[in-house]
Amino acid sequence: MGSGTEAARRGLSRPGRSREPGGGWSRRRFVALLGGAAAASALTGCGGDGDGDGGQASAQDSPQAAPPGQPSASPAPEASRGSAGPRPLYLGTYTSAEGGGRGIGVASYDPLSGRITGRGTITGVADPSYLAVHPDGATLYAADERERGAVTAVRLSDEKVLGSRPTGGAHTCHVSVHPGGRWLLSADYGSGSVSVHPIDASGALGERTDRVTHRRPAPRSGQQGPHAHQFVTAPDGGHVLAVDFGTDTVYSYRLDERAGTLTEVAQAHTRAGAGPRHLTFHPGGRYAYLADEADDTVSVCAYEPSSGRLTIGRPRSTGAKADPNYPAQLAVTPDGRYAFLANRGDNTLARYAVEADGARLRLLGTVPVKGDFPRQIALSPDGGLLFAANQRSGTVSVFRVDGADGALRPAGEPFASPVAVCALPL
Repeated sequence: MGSGTEAARRGLSRPGRSREPGGGWSRRRFVALLGGAAAASALTGCGGDGDGDGGQASAQDSPQAAPPGQPSASPAPEASRGSAGPRPLYLGTYTSAEGGGRGIGVASYDPLSGRITGRGTITGVADPSYLAVHPDGATLYAADERERGAVTAVRLSDEKVLGSRPTGGAHTCHVSVHPGGRWLLSADYGSGSVSVHPIDASGALGERTDRVTHRRPAPRSGQQGPHAHQFVTAPDGGHVLAVDFGTDTVYSYRLDERAGTLTEVAQAHTRAGAGPRHLTFHPGGRYAYLADEADDTVSVCAYEPSSGRLTIGRPRSTGAKADPNYPAQLAVTPDGRYAFLANRGDNTLARYAVEADGARLRLLGTVPVKGDFPRQIALSPDGGLLFAANQRSGTVSVFRVDGADGALRPAGEPFASPVAVCALPL
């Protein structure tokens, strides 16, 4: 595609980046353009009647956010696990956007009905656009998506912000925790770099132990540099993979779990201009699914645990009818039988049957997301609910997942959450 078309795609697919003199996109101005719609949505109550239909609570029903440094009233993760009662839900936003949030949204959800109840806000975290939780459930981590990228740790028992650490890059857009619980992985979209930070016994972050910038292959035409979009651990635990939109590449690294350093072991290249965004592994560990946002496709990838090598298959349909459409993220049910894809632009969720032990995706159809621009999706730990964070409408939609056929059924009306870009159910 031509550079003009590519530039137009980037303006929509990376909300929050506006034109700069050099031709790139800055996050702050573009998100401001979306803020008006998000703010209007946030003012609309989404009341529920509390019955089995799972009507959602309005943001207006939420208590006022606690002052900086003071915890808001939210259930501790430990209290919700293994019980039928409310479970925690944390919401990411852009605090610098017009109509954006004041920090990390705190809510709870009913695992049976899907009803969301607002609880308050964890303040003191700038532009927490992506969230991840420590394996022990005690600490939350946020990507601070600003020009000077950073990552922040929050203790969940009292919602105390434990501090932030710079990534050394720009516009940190993704965080994940290594399964061993000792390392935080982060991706910087603006600088095309990935970083590693140590996690101490309290859950707080130490100084960065490594940072790698993607310089080869060279970014494609129309890109002003590499754009790392995700940094995640493979199921084998020994390799970590970075997805880079600007270089059309997924990089495999070996993580030294003692030193926190990275060694590149393989590269997997998509078609030119595919624009890979997010990679999601099948529970079996031998296959993964890649959302390619620039050319509106998904790909099935074979993964070799011994080497960390990924092999990217041919492009497949997202089921979207809108043009343009920008697939954002896939989620796979815990039993590995179904996969779901967020379609931004088409404003739908695509549903796939997973076949051949993970080697094949069969498109079953799409359902309306009941929101605008689903930036991110996540399944509840038991796989019974799917949450979609809709950036432009400023809402979180909830769907019940039918374990028999993977059908998605709305669980009440969407929950209002300003500039919703991440929903993390625990």
